[in-house]
Amino acid sequence: MMDTTAPLSLPLESLRVGRPQQLGLAAATEPLARAWTSAIHKSEVTAPVWLTALNLAGDEQADQRNHGGPDQALCAYPAAHYAYWSERLGRELGAGAFGENLTIGGAYTEADVCLGDVYALGEALVQISQPRSPCWKIARRWQEPLFSQWLQETGFTGWYLRVLQPGRVAPSDRLVLQNRPHPDWPLTRVNAAKYEQRHDRALVAELLACPELGEAWRRKLQGRLSGALPINDDANRLVGPNAG
Repeated sequence: MMDTTAPLSLPLESLRVGRPQQLGLAAATEPLARAWTSAIHKSEVTAPVWLTALNLAGDEQADQRNHGGPDQALCAYPAAHYAYWSERLGRELGAGAFGENLTIGGAYTEADVCLGDVYALGEALVQISQPRSPCWKIARRWQEPLFSQWLQETGFTGWYLRVLQPGRVAPSDRLVLQNRPHPDWPLTRVNAAKYEQRHDRALVAELLACPELGEAWRRKLQGRLSGALPINDDANRLVGPNAG
């Protein structure tokens, strides 16, 4: 957990960008081998790069209906989880394994950061908007059909950030906490409200009262509370076309 005697400062293990690529095989019959398009393969940035309100220069999203936008300008993932996943998958995973822009160094995880946290990153200011909701593309990248489900079940999801102030960022920069409006909402609790405690309507309503919550999560949770969406509605996102 974070050292509360000093300002939280998260090191970057890697800074990455990538553009959509055509992957897989058009003639494949096995679902995990079929053709797909994604920017999940990102290359490491070694020099300062400009961060706009929507993304880092050189970074794009293939599916802009479900990815990208102001609430998902940056994707962060903790390096602290890599050893667990490497052992579980029986292969070595490292920086960029989850298509993240920011690989967070040290022992920091979802337990150490909170919804609405504002951080200085180089010249920019960024804010945590929501945990990442793992989708079928992670499973397809690593050819493990249950991988996205495992990410959701463990809570080792990573998170998204919006940009409050554009600016130049560099691989040597750190995320330095400037403001924490919701100390009672570490991302472990945010994930719990959407998944394992999804039936706790009071908890979900409390989360919805946080104005910093990203719009995609807000729509999903509001839909569940109103009955417009089923409360167990993860299957299509987690499995998608991998189901064949």
